[in-house]
Amino acid sequence: MIRLFQPIGNLKSVSKKRANLYQKIGITMPYDLLWRLPRAYQDYREPVAVADVISGTQATVKVKIIGKKNPVSTRNHMQIFKLDAIDENDTELGIVIFNQRFTFQGLEIGKSYIMSGKITDNDYEERKNIQNPKILSNENVPLEAIYSQTAGLTSAMFRTNIKECLQLLDEVQFETIPEKLRNYYQLVSLAKAFHDVHQPETMEQVMHAKHRLAFEEELRLELGLHLLKLKSNQKTEYAMHEVDLQPFYDSLPFSLTEAQEKAIQEMIQDMSGETSMNRLLQGDVGSGKTAVATAICYFCAKNDYQSVLMAPTEILAEQHFQTLSNFLEPLGISVILLTGSLTAKQKKLRYADIEDGSAQVIVGTHAVFQKAVNYQKLGLVITDEQHRFGVAQREALAQKGGIPHKLVMSATPIPRTLGLVIYGDLEISVLDTMPKGRLPIKTYAVTGKLRQRAMNFVIQELNQGRQAYIVCPAITEKEDSESELKAVTAYAETCQNSYLKDWNIAVLHGQMTAQEKDDTMQKFRKHEIDVLICTTVVEVGVDVPNATVMVIEDAERFGLSQLHQLRGRVGRCSYQSYCILVTEHATPEGRERLRLLSSTTDGFEIAEADLHLRKAGDFFGNKQHGLPPLLLAELIDNQMLQEVQEVKRILIAEDSQLQKHQALYLDIIRMFSENSMN
Repeated sequence: MIRLFQPIGNLKSVSKKRANLYQKIGITMPYDLLWRLPRAYQDYREPVAVADVISGTQATVKVKIIGKKNPVSTRNHMQIFKLDAIDENDTELGIVIFNQRFTFQGLEIGKSYIMSGKITDNDYEERKNIQNPKILSNENVPLEAIYSQTAGLTSAMFRTNIKECLQLLDEVQFETIPEKLRNYYQLVSLAKAFHDVHQPETMEQVMHAKHRLAFEEELRLELGLHLLKLKSNQKTEYAMHEVDLQPFYDSLPFSLTEAQEKAIQEMIQDMSGETSMNRLLQGDVGSGKTAVATAICYFCAKNDYQSVLMAPTEILAEQHFQTLSNFLEPLGISVILLTGSLTAKQKKLRYADIEDGSAQVIVGTHAVFQKAVNYQKLGLVITDEQHRFGVAQREALAQKGGIPHKLVMSATPIPRTLGLVIYGDLEISVLDTMPKGRLPIKTYAVTGKLRQRAMNFVIQELNQGRQAYIVCPAITEKEDSESELKAVTAYAETCQNSYLKDWNIAVLHGQMTAQEKDDTMQKFRKHEIDVLICTTVVEVGVDVPNATVMVIEDAERFGLSQLHQLRGRVGRCSYQSYCILVTEHATPEGRERLRLLSSTTDGFEIAEADLHLRKAGDFFGNKQHGLPPLLLAELIDNQMLQEVQEVKRILIAEDSQLQKHQALYLDIIRMFSENSMN
């Protein structure tokens, strides 16, 4: 078993040079190579008639050798071998082979072969030619796996090395799911799955193999999160006691919702226990997650412990710093900001305040877990927009203290079924009601014919002193593309010269540097910019209360949840806000998405609908959760999720640490290797 997890260079067919090439693409062991799945298959089993082949195209034909010609040598010592052949319809085909004497000699007159290659017209004869074809015998014609090639590594190399890995797999009899469970859930063995995906005889075998491998990926993901949860639930040095939160509540200029109060109580209960809290606060855009986080920071400070709130960008960190300072400083709790852009002198002063404990609440970016930062008593770690960090970075910050309590926050609604998977290492608190005074965002779907009318409405809002977002799905127009995407740069130029010529416009997109993005957003917050024309980089986080209208071009090209997230950039004040979805060529499914979005502002309802319209695999494939990637995410569906969770419960009931399932444990460790599980 261990041989599958030894260095890839231990394989006989892998040279030192090739081992280095494999390591560059993340393949360090034979088992990694088995998971290098084919991108496609070349099917040689259904040859076509020579007469039906379009000249200049690749084709597979079945021909019989009827003659050989004498070899010809050129001046540059190239040897040319020519043969005559016919297919089953007696259509002639010339075969030309360069510098391959043994191949030429091995072809027998009167015998049929499958040949695949580029077929061209012959300038001198009234027949077609095939040059240097791939030649197969007429028996046991395979489906040949085609792999994504990378520098120095070809499909042929992958096939050769994977063949040795498959032999090794058979020798060690590696299997992760007990036979009884495999039979019940109709799963092929792991060995058969790898054989059938790399060396299939039929596409049906490929289908069953991929189903088993997708099941395998989802199972080890869920079990890996289970092991992380066991690891996280360690005895903490920071068991807290209840304190009077009424002074904090009385200081707020608003009343908390029942959902907020419930979440706070759940966290206080967790933090008062002997094991560390590991909780997710999941709430829709504008549901009041920051107020809950502030309450917990207050609770922590009153227990004489420090707390950290980490945001993914400086502008979000500064936004949180302002909010927490406004709430906590009047109550005598010190709040400081720590970001990468501070000067060395400013950082040194803050490091000192953190180390001696005078800084009770620290708000910042990833700078808060750098080596130079030493906390006196770090009792609570909060990460905002947790999918931007991932498990490993959360752990890095947590290591700064003696097993502190951990809270992660997400504004991305996830269907309950998927939430149990994606956040499997965390307990979940949900904010499912909105604070009082927030007006629902009015949402309208319109065709491109009404764009002028939509722009007139934007101008109407601007005239009242408000601001607007316009979201486009591309950055620049491609000259060779027929796409009608409204590119950001071109769109901004058009607006500046027509609709919005009297207003201050700026662009924001992913190709800008972090500093450029922050500077632009700061100007927008300060109302130095009236209209921000942008890509989805504004999807999460920044709060600009004065922005009341969001126009989304080519809205049919976005997913439901993404549209909802974008819409959440407005509606963050007491003014009525609006979202206008502009569409040109919506499909029936696209129109249904836009209709649903126009009818509700409930993010969780939208997430459930999105799950039905798309597939579970889309949620695993969009990299919005910081988890190890799933190669076969597109195959995951609700039924598979339920079956995987049933198998997970059975295995955990037998052995919660998976010590009796060494193969499965090794597989999980490999998958989560970057997340410090072992």
